[in-house]
Formats: sequence, structure tokens, C-alpha cells
Amino acid sequence: MGLFSKIKNIVSKKENTKAYEQGLAKTREEFVSKLNLLGIKYTKISEEYFEELEELLIMADIGVNTVVNFMNRLRNRVKKEHILNTKELNEVIIDELFIIYVEDESLSDKINKAKEGPTIILMVGVNGVGKTTTIAKLANKYQKEGKVMLIGADTFRAGAKEQLELWANKLNCLFYGKENTDPSSVIYDGLQIAKKENVDYVFIDTAGRLQNKQNLMKELEKMNKVISSIIKDAPHETLLVIDATTGQNGILQAKAFQEITNITGIVLTKLDGTAKGGIVLAIKQETNIPVKFIGLGEKMEDLKPFDIENYIYGLFKEMIKDE
Repeated sequence: MGLFSKIKNIVSKKENTKAYEQGLAKTREEFVSKLNLLGIKYTKISEEYFEELEELLIMADIGVNTVVNFMNRLRNRVKKEHILNTKELNEVIIDELFIIYVEDESLSDKINKAKEGPTIILMVGVNGVGKTTTIAKLANKYQKEGKVMLIGADTFRAGAKEQLELWANKLNCLFYGKENTDPSSVIYDGLQIAKKENVDYVFIDTAGRLQNKQNLMKELEKMNKVISSIIKDAPHETLLVIDATTGQNGILQAKAFQEITNITGIVLTKLDGTAKGGIVLAIKQETNIPVKFIGLGEKMEDLKPFDIENYIYGLFKEMIKDE
């Protein structure tokens, strides 16, 4: 049984398969149809085939560095396994894309939870990527597991507090926030309430200004110190929100935030709105940060925990017939 069949068997036992199929439809239609056409154009593997395949992968936003690495691995396998025709190569392409993401690591899409007391999740990302909506979707998800609180520490952006408070009211979560004040003092006061109210999950919204990285770095350092002084080993997660439709710009944002704070996971929003879903693979290769959640639609329940098998299946499901 080949890798694709194994993935099919695993995926058939999982939830969210349908959401991945639908959410990755644009990428699948664009990428896989071109890959199939390439297999019709070149029945035998040649250097011309490899060149066109490389171009196709870059167009899917898999990223130049990832593609170069991938192509080297693919060429080596073709040589080693004496693969001659492009149809046979399809499954090897899927296999190598899977391997390139996993890289023998034990990747977890799970949130690192506190052993006792509230689990603190710091949310970062530039303005306009859907950070506040993402916090609301995560709050909605984790409300099924316990008491949730939102803290608005983006204190200087006009309307940021109101926007988050509106979501808190809508979801019936606890909320704490203030405007035009030191974000760390807001976090301090908010966490005291969270402890008193026996909250299970706290999501903290932060400013998304990358223009002056030095200032943001100092701000986040101060926030982290305040958080860990109140709750040991916190924050338990620092999640970076990236808009998938911005493509390679999203990877630049991830690298910039990596320089200023410890990012533990990525939330990739609007993946259903782009034909360049390959960014999932590029972001992991370029930053070595796991993607923990992906947005596959606008509804609350469309924010899904990331699953590499579901992702590969959603991307290639029509490409290989049942074996």
C-alpha cells in the first residue's frame, strides 16, 4: 500500500476531512490540475519535466527554498528507485511533500495546557490578518472545554478593545480591557481576575505594529515577564496569526516576529480564499514553527486544528485513483 492509500485510510477515521476538502478546493483545482496536465505533456521523466514541476510548485507558494530542497530529494529518489514515468512519480511527489513537512519530528497541533490554573495564550500578528476574529473562534472552541476569558492588551489601536469586548459578550466569555494605557498593566489586572474567577483559558490580544520592531520587542518582553510573574510557566502558547492570502509576505511576518519573541505556533487564516495553499509547507520549512490551526471558512467552526494527513488528502484527493 502506497503513502496516499495509507493517508486515505487514516483520514477516513478522522474528523474535519470534508472541511479540508472544501477549504483547499482552490489550491487543489489550480495546482493538481496543472500537475495532471504536466503528466500528460511528459509521460517520461526528463529535465524539462523537472523544470516545469519546479515552476509549478513555486506558483503554489511552496517557497523557493522549500522547492529547491524538495526537487533535490525528488531527483535523488527518481535515480535511486529507477522511476521512469511521471504517473509513477505522482505518489513520490505526495510522499516527499508529506516528509518535508514532518521532517521526522513529533509535531503537535495541540495547545500546551497549564498543569494547574489557567492556560495563557498570547496572540500576536500584524493588524488586518484577522487576529481578533481568530481569538473569538478559538474562544468559541475552548469554551466547550472550560471557562474562557479574553484580555484586550492592544490598548492604543482605535476600536480594538470594543471589538474584542463585543465578541466576549457575544460568546458569553469574561473580558477585561482598557484603552490608552500600558498593555502590561492591563494584562496584570486581567490575570488577577482570571485567577480569582478560576478561568481555564485566557486569550490575550496584543498590538500588531511591526513598524518599530524594537518597541514591540520591549513591549512583548514586558508582557511575558508580567504573565510569568503571576502564572508560572506562562504564557503556555504564543500564537502568530497570518493571513494565507498574503502568501510570501506572511512568511516574512513570521520571520520578523520570530526575531522579537518566542512563537510556539501559527494560525493560518483564510486558507480557503487562496489558490496558494502550499504556504503551509513553506512556512514550516522557513521558520520551523508548526501550524496549529487553519482557517477554512468564515464560520466559527471553520477554524480547524491543523492536521498534515487531512491537508495532504485535501490537496491531492482527486490525483491518484484508489489502489
